[in-house]
Formats: sequence, structure tokens, C-alpha cells
Amino acid sequence: MSHHTFATGEQFRIERGNSYAVITELAGCLRIFVKDGIQLTESFNDGDIPPGASGILLAPWPNRVANGKWTLDGKVQKLDITELTRGHASHGLLRNTGYRLVDRSEDAVELSAEIFPQHGYPFRLTHVVRYRIDEAGDLAVTQELVNHSAAAAPVALGAHPYLRLGDLEAADLTLSVPGATFLHADETLIPSGSAPVAGETDLRGGAAVGPLRKLDRAYTDLATAGGRAETTLASADGRSVTLWQDESFPYVQVFVTDTFPGRTLAVAVEPMTAPANALNSGDGLVWLEQSERFGGSWGISGRLHPAVAG
Repeated sequence: MSHHTFATGEQFRIERGNSYAVITELAGCLRIFVKDGIQLTESFNDGDIPPGASGILLAPWPNRVANGKWTLDGKVQKLDITELTRGHASHGLLRNTGYRLVDRSEDAVELSAEIFPQHGYPFRLTHVVRYRIDEAGDLAVTQELVNHSAAAAPVALGAHPYLRLGDLEAADLTLSVPGATFLHADETLIPSGSAPVAGETDLRGGAAVGPLRKLDRAYTDLATAGGRAETTLASADGRSVTLWQDESFPYVQVFVTDTFPGRTLAVAVEPMTAPANALNSGDGLVWLEQSERFGGSWGISGRLHPAVAG
């Protein structure tokens, strides 16, 4: 495929059974995932870059660094400000980077991208991602960072998929989030503490998406089953789409927006190994020594056959 046709560069399609996904060269982005003919992620047009960070990978930090500043060995580091509205460094350093093909088969693709020393982040790392469609036709994603620097590097990982359930309106779906704790955040979305969920912040039992418009909140203390925490969007007829994350990803950011192109509401479910501003708080931050690796897995699964009454 020609690079000229797609704003996001080369398109890597993987398929198995009745499922397929397309991953882009730009940002290692999950452009679309479809199972049994049902679209399970939001997507975008050939000439567009990912709207609202849709489907991109986040490294070496997810979410935000307050004012783009943090301190390393007593010296203030100043990252490029990439979220001008709030004045933060947002979504890591690979949002505008092309990933290289490492390996591919019919049902899997592995890509990598390089993080070079730069303003506010004096480390050299490689980010590797593997997307695979499993036996059930669901999507599994593994992300890993390796540090090539002589000094230990502070790292975290995340991803920014938006879930959907075919052509159903997101507002009509029920969102369930397995977090027992949520993070308080200021008006610029920088965490200031945490608290047990209660009332409207408790989404463990599910809540209608419609009234949650403008929600942008991180959860942790995630309940797991079989080592996985599951955040689910479900329809009244029992069909659902789930984002699962392993225990390397102890945080999930849930973002409901009314600005996603062509959709009344869209729901991002972002698995994160650390919350916003981890370079300052240290929460969830991992310090990788030279040649060390850090990573984890998440994925998207669909239960797409309506529940049978009776």
C-alpha cells in the first residue's frame, strides 16, 4: 500500500477467522478492530491522523506530565508541551513517530519504535508492540520497553483505544469499570490524591454512558479474575465489548467525549501502568536499568451474540 494514500503511513492488517484488525505505522496505532462483522473500536478516515489519540500507543509515559516538568537527580527536566490547552506534556513521545515492522504473520504483527534522548527525557529506549488475534477471534496486545541508556530510565506504558459496539450509540450502552479507587484530579486532570469509589464515581456495577459525558477519570485497585481486570461496554440485549488488562497495568483511564468525529459520544478506555504525572509522583513508575525490559498485556474481546431469554 502506498504511503501517499494514508496519513498514518503503512497499514498492517491482521486477520483470523471472522476477525481482523488494522494497525498503522504512525504511533503503532490500532486503527480498527472488527469481530464477526461488528466494529469494536472507533476508527478514522484514510486522510486523517488519529482523532483524540484514537488507538495510539503511549510510551514512555501515558497521560500527562504536569507543565511538562519533572526532576531528575536534582535537576529540573523540561519536556516539550504537547497539550497546549492545559499546558502539559501529554501521551508520551511516540505519538508522531513511525513504527518499523519487526515481524508479521497472518494473525499477528510486531512493530517497534525508538525513543531518543530529547528535551526533558535524556534516555534512549525501544518500544516494541505485538498485536495478535487469538483463537477466540479477540485481540491481544503486548507492549514492552527496553532501556539502552547507561543510566536507569523512568518509564510507564499505556494505550488509547476507544471501544464501540457496532453501530449502537455509545450513550445507550452500560459502562462497567472494576476500580475500587479513583484518582482526584484538578481542572487540568493532574491527580491530587485518591479515594474509595462511592456513588457516581463507583462504576463497578455499571452505569449508563449517556449521563457520563465529559467523564475523564482514572481508576485503580482494579478487581481481577484470572489475572485480568475488565472494563466493559454492554448493550441491553447482552452483547458487549471488553478491554482487559493484566496486572502490569494497574490503572485505567475512562474518557467519554462528545467531540469524536462522526459520533455523538465516544468512550476511550486506556490501560496504564502508571497514572498521570507519574514522573513527579512516582506512582506506578518503573526505573529500568540498562538492558532491562518492562512490559505487559491488554486486549479487546467481544461477546457479540444476544443473550437468549428463558
